[in-house]
Amino acid sequence: MGECRMQKMLAFLSLMLVTLPPIYGWGTDGHSIICKIAQTRLSEEAADAVKQLLPKWAEDDLGSVCSWADQVKFRYRWSSPLHFINTPETCSYQYKRDCKDEDGEAGRCVAGAINNYTSQLLTYNSAADKAEYNLTESLLFLVHFMGDIHQPLHVGFASDKGGNTIDVHWYKTKQVLHHVWDTNIIETAEERFYNSNVDGMVDAIQQNITNEWADQVKRWETCSLNKTACPDIYASEGIKAACDWAYKGVKEESVLEDDYFVSRLPIIYWRLAQGGVRLAATLNRIFG
Repeated sequence: MGECRMQKMLAFLSLMLVTLPPIYGWGTDGHSIICKIAQTRLSEEAADAVKQLLPKWAEDDLGSVCSWADQVKFRYRWSSPLHFINTPETCSYQYKRDCKDEDGEAGRCVAGAINNYTSQLLTYNSAADKAEYNLTESLLFLVHFMGDIHQPLHVGFASDKGGNTIDVHWYKTKQVLHHVWDTNIIETAEERFYNSNVDGMVDAIQQNITNEWADQVKRWETCSLNKTACPDIYASEGIKAACDWAYKGVKEESVLEDDYFVSRLPIIYWRLAQGGVRLAATLNRIFG
C-alpha cells in the first residue's frame, strides 16, 4: 500500500472514530450477567424454545449472545435509537412523550423495541406467522434490550445523552458518566471482590435474589393487565435511579472514587438482578 493511500486510510479511520455515535448499553459483563441469571430461571418450555432459536455458535449459552445487538449497530444503523430513552430533566418517564427517535418517530426507543420484539416472538408457535420474522434476531434483540432498560442511564436526560457528555474521572481514569455505569463500576467490583471473574458476581447476585430480595422477586416478575412485557415500569424505575443515584452529586469533571463506588454498587446489583429475573419471566410468558 502506497504512503499516500495509507495516509488517506488513517485519516478516514480517525474521522470514523470521531464521528461514530456513542455506544449505549451495559458493558459485555453486565449483559452477560443478566442473561446468565435469566437462563437459570427459564421454564422447560422456554428453555427449549431458546435452545432452538439460539445460533449454533452460542452453544446453548444465552449469556454469549447478550451483547450481539451492540455488535451489529453499525450494520443495522436503524437499531441505534432502540437502545435508550431520552427524557426531559423532570426525573419522570412518559411513553408517548419520550419514546421516539431524533426525527420524532413514535415507538423508536428501548421500551418500544421490547414491545415489538416480544410481539414477534409470540408468533413462535404459529407456523403461519413466524416465517414473517427472523425469530433468532428477535430473541437476540429482546434479551439485549431487556438489559439496556435496566441500566439507569439508558433512561437519562436528553440534554446530556444519558450521561454521555458528562466528563468525569473514575479514580484516575478519564471517563464519561455513562461509561461508569455501563462498565467501570462492574469491572471495579469484579477486580476487588471476584478476582476479575464475572461468574463470581453472578453467584453473589443469585444469592441476593434467593435471600435478601426473595420477597421482591414476585413483584419484579409480574406485569400489570396480563401483559407479556411491561417496559414502562422498568423505564420509570430507571429514570428514578438515574436521578437518585447516577446523576446525584455529579458535575462536569467530578472525581468519582470509593464513596461513589460503594454507595452505587448495590444499585448496580439490584438492577442486574431485576433485569435477569424479568427477562426470564418475560421469556416464560412468551413461550409458556
